[in-house]
Amino acid sequence: MENYKFIFIGGLHRSGTSLVFKCLREHPQISGFKNTRALEDEGQHLQSVYYPAIKYGGAGKFGFNRASFLDENSELATVANAEKLFHQWEKYWDIQKPCLLEKSPPNLVRTRFLQKLFPNSFFIIIFRHPIAVSYATRKWCKNPLHSLVEHWLRCYEKFDSDKASIKNILAIKYEDFVANPQVILNQIYSFINLESFPLNLEVSSQVNDKYFARWHQWKTNKIINLYASYIESRFEQRVNKFGYSLKNLEII
Repeated sequence: MENYKFIFIGGLHRSGTSLVFKCLREHPQISGFKNTRALEDEGQHLQSVYYPAIKYGGAGKFGFNRASFLDENSELATVANAEKLFHQWEKYWDIQKPCLLEKSPPNLVRTRFLQKLFPNSFFIIIFRHPIAVSYATRKWCKNPLHSLVEHWLRCYEKFDSDKASIKNILAIKYEDFVANPQVILNQIYSFINLESFPLNLEVSSQVNDKYFARWHQWKTNKIINLYASYIESRFEQRVNKFGYSLKNLEII
């Protein structure tokens, strides 16, 4: 395992992790899971060392269960489990390539754990506006919007407290990526110490618009606006710490 760089992508469900993953696995020096029959080709579903997010409630919920947070002190963080995990994943990688890529949303709250198992790890964490993530997550999770924003905060605050312990970490915003995908990809390649590779996939820069429009529509409704105002007043300061705003969605 010492011969490889392990690249882990994390970020909440619906935050753009799949998009970045698909772009990166096109690089000739990177092998990422493909056609595995697992949901979104996520490594969490292709192993038996630790539980996937669905065990803790799935999208919009797993971060409320502290058992989903793993670090180097976990009883699972053993050499034997590192070898087991590698062997379970290697059947889906082209191990002739030097960089092995895995993407799962709960990597966001497991960076220290994964680094313990794979010391030569590089973490790419994706942020996306909490309003867009929360509305998009309701496709799978029917929790009220304030609960989904709270979940966003709990998970990213956990990451924020862990990141000082991570040797190789790069945080990017979904909004920056879709605005200038090749620029951000080049930053990622530089971070991993790889040569640039041209983007071959189409990337839309307007996906957030429909979610922001829904939020603005809420705020024009006198009754629903009371709920929107409650969400703003409760979470604005915590959201601001990550460079976002609930009051002015265009602040990125």
